[in-house]
Amino acid sequence: VITRPEMEIGRYHWMYRSSRPHRYHHVPALRGSISPLGIQGCFECCIKCLGGVPYASLVATILCFSGVALFCGCGHVALTGTVSILEQHFSTNAGDHALLSEVIQLMQYVIYGIASFFFLYGIILLAEGFYTTSAVKELHGEFKTTACGRCISGMFVFLTYVLGVAWLGVFGFSAVPVFMFYNIWSTCEAIKTLQTNMTVPGDQICVDIRQYGIIPWNAVPGKACGPILENICNTNEFYMSYHLFIVACAGAGATVIALIHFLMILSSNWAYLKDASKMQAYQDIKAKEEQELQDIQSRSKEQLNSFT
Repeated sequence: VITRPEMEIGRYHWMYRSSRPHRYHHVPALRGSISPLGIQGCFECCIKCLGGVPYASLVATILCFSGVALFCGCGHVALTGTVSILEQHFSTNAGDHALLSEVIQLMQYVIYGIASFFFLYGIILLAEGFYTTSAVKELHGEFKTTACGRCISGMFVFLTYVLGVAWLGVFGFSAVPVFMFYNIWSTCEAIKTLQTNMTVPGDQICVDIRQYGIIPWNAVPGKACGPILENICNTNEFYMSYHLFIVACAGAGATVIALIHFLMILSSNWAYLKDASKMQAYQDIKAKEEQELQDIQSRSKEQLNSFT
């Protein structure tokens, strides 16, 4: 016979299961540096942060900065040396090369503007790469892509394409002084060879700068021959200007490569954002349908309970 106190004790244990003797279960050991509270360790946080770095945009930015710096710095100094060579050896009258001096001075101011613009533009493209990479990889939780954001990404694609085409022209233009200085340098080497072989007098070999169109035909002397030309090639202004023009041309080529790299990155990021916006719209529609289904089920249960 079960007494009433025993029945009350059994009902108490049935209603409050926490009063039963507690059974301890084996908890597996935690691996890595994750704390028992679920907080990630330093290593996992570093890996997560490194995963959000746009390495392609970072490499393109470094290449763009390097190319623009080489082109602007070396080009500025080389233009100054070119004016000095013309004034000392090919155009003694200041009026003959006044227009050329103004053009070169204008180009130097343009170089300042190019350096400033591309410094700012490179930072903007790098920031856009950070934003797109973080949004695509969802490193900062749920993100929302707007039509304005996709329009800005498309604008960067178009602007980078225009700048790439423009820098192709700059790269071709920067090769012109390299070609001119190379012709002068090769002529000096030919004079040295002829003087060594004693075949043709070196005075008969000349370089006429007027044929390049940078100074007028009435400029005096306009050309240099023989030992005078050889002495020009041995000056520090000629040596430095020649090599600086080569480096400036290489910098322009590096900038073209960087802009092409940026163009590929921006096109890829724009496509990712476009796909992400479509996926976002699909998830919104799916969540709305699930919410409506839950509302229908809850109303059905309420009606069923009212009938019962």
